[in-house]
Amino acid sequence: MTRMTARLSVRVAAATAPLLLLPWAAGPARAHGAPTDPVSRVYACSPGGGAVRTAACRAAIAANGAPFTAWDNLRVAGVDGRDRDVIPDGRLCSGNLPAYRGLDLPRPDWPATRLAPGGRLTLTYASTIAHTGTFRLYLTKQGYDPSKPLTWSDLPERPFAEVTDPPLRDGAYHVRATLPANRTGRQVLYTVWQNSSTPDTYYACSDVVFPERGKAGGAVRSPARPEGSPSGPASPEPRTSPGVSAPAEGAVPAAGRSGGRAEGTAGERTEVAEAAHGGSGPSAPLLAGGATAVLLLTGGVALTFRLRRLRRR
Repeated sequence: MTRMTARLSVRVAAATAPLLLLPWAAGPARAHGAPTDPVSRVYACSPGGGAVRTAACRAAIAANGAPFTAWDNLRVAGVDGRDRDVIPDGRLCSGNLPAYRGLDLPRPDWPATRLAPGGRLTLTYASTIAHTGTFRLYLTKQGYDPSKPLTWSDLPERPFAEVTDPPLRDGAYHVRATLPANRTGRQVLYTVWQNSSTPDTYYACSDVVFPERGKAGGAVRSPARPEGSPSGPASPEPRTSPGVSAPAEGAVPAAGRSGGRAEGTAGERTEVAEAAHGGSGPSAPLLAGGATAVLLLTGGVALTFRLRRLRRR
């Protein structure tokens, strides 16, 4: 009877461990998504985002009083398109949620992605739970001051791109658009994702940098992938999507590709994490489930050795 019980325990452990690697089996937490390219503040400053040690992220975490572990859960219920009425000025990046208040700090040194004015953008929005809905993309007006709180008056009335129900592929939505051509310096790409399958609306600030007029923008490439993040196949060259509305504010034919070197504080270059081009970024529940599986497998090995001793007796 003892041998049979031991053998059964080993089989149960081996069969259960793979299931713990699945996100839905990792714990009760439910999460949803955030932009990873151009990298959003919440993802860049998350434990797996790759920029957590920059001055801006350290300040944001200190203001929060806790790390941005739930980087994919910045959502507000019941907004129903009334973004400017519900989310107050100065709280756009946090969605007015106390758990994310550090994202609203007015700083000129947030980790940023270099983009080309008038270029083609492929926004990669990692999603850990699929939803239907509409993405609206805004870019701060020329003259935006990153040292001041972000307000609705810093954004145009209309988004430069609007896409409804893009397909979820490789753990992310890919929203293609053409960037406005008349931006230079530091700007904020503000993403609003209004769900139609839930009452929630998601908000995200991605800091971006455009070359100054008369200066070369340099080679544009994708930011470094964080250690331990999934490595998938490179995404195809961006192309115009029929679901994207006509670009506003004098956009011109594409001149570049989204993604680029992430810039940190002065005198400090930080390669910001990204999960674009085939990945969705690590999720805390998923990593927790993997660790549990390892522990369970280790216990199974120990049980195997115990079984051998019983046989020898």
